[in-house]
Amino acid sequence: MAETIFMAAGGTGGHIYIGLALARELLRRDPSFRILFVGTPRGLESQIVPREGFSLEMIRVSGLKRVGLRQALAGLLRLPGSLWSSIQLVRKYHPGAAVGLGGYASGPVILAASCWGAPALLVEPNAVPGMTNRWLAPFVDRVAVAFQETERFFGKKAVCTGVPVRQAFLDLPPKGRAGPFSVLIFGGSQGSHTLNVNVCEALKYLRLLQGEIRLSHQTGDQDYEWVRKSYRDWGVEGNIVPYIHDMAAAFGAADLIVSRAGASTIAEITAGGKAALLIPFAGAADSHQQRNAEMLARAGAARVVLEQDLCGKRLGEEIERLVQRREEVTRMEEASRSLARPDATLSIVDLVQGLMRKA
Repeated sequence: MAETIFMAAGGTGGHIYIGLALARELLRRDPSFRILFVGTPRGLESQIVPREGFSLEMIRVSGLKRVGLRQALAGLLRLPGSLWSSIQLVRKYHPGAAVGLGGYASGPVILAASCWGAPALLVEPNAVPGMTNRWLAPFVDRVAVAFQETERFFGKKAVCTGVPVRQAFLDLPPKGRAGPFSVLIFGGSQGSHTLNVNVCEALKYLRLLQGEIRLSHQTGDQDYEWVRKSYRDWGVEGNIVPYIHDMAAAFGAADLIVSRAGASTIAEITAGGKAALLIPFAGAADSHQQRNAEMLARAGAARVVLEQDLCGKRLGEEIERLVQRREEVTRMEEASRSLARPDATLSIVDLVQGLMRKA
């Protein structure tokens, strides 16, 4: 009988792609494994996981942190039902292991699997652990963390592995300096309205660099039309798209990444050895995006502008500064590449299989 491994999805695209990287490596090693993702109807997993050819089961659970009182109460009321649904899934599939990818959807699934006796592992991709992973830590066997400084939150259970990324990012060759300076701007898979607004305000400064820079901007669906109009109104050329399907190729063409500082983005930046200008999302739980960005800044791989300090003029000045200092960009790329953990996927899968052998 095929052994089932649960992937408890986190709801964000980054968490799901981590799970997909682990799932593919598990199947490469043993095609008899059955990988089952467990998530929520509201999460991006409902779109991404079936498209990638994996099975998905749904539970009803919602977050408790950084939500209004009504949403928090609704989330509390859903907890017993989500735990019962998770127990039912455990009884149905008898998982040989369970991997929590972070986020509230992991909670009831990992708890149910652990109480069943299945070995459980958490993936913590951020510098500061999320609430769910902190709560689950006593119930799991190992925690794979992205940064050494995160080990202190989990004690002897922590193993510093890095964050899995798609092989295409790891395979990117260093980019030459021929031609215009290429800037890739994106705010996550759904875009960032705050970042879009400030980029458009920066266009009146960036237009002075016409001929020296080339802009590529992923806006998200909602902001696409007005952002495209802003570029046109300011007379700035750019590749403006609602969504970039081949992000690795876009990274490969870029001299500078301007983005938020989610865990998967940080991992992709370092895997590709890219210089970055990071604007952490101020609303991120426990300020984890700011902590992620600061990790790169301390290593010399990124410059950081906090949201409260962000404006079009500041953003334009930061980009212009790096356009005019190519040697600094080269040093940032070298620092970024030194932080990469190309064996992250292999290391985490080693942990999962090791726990399964001991069970």
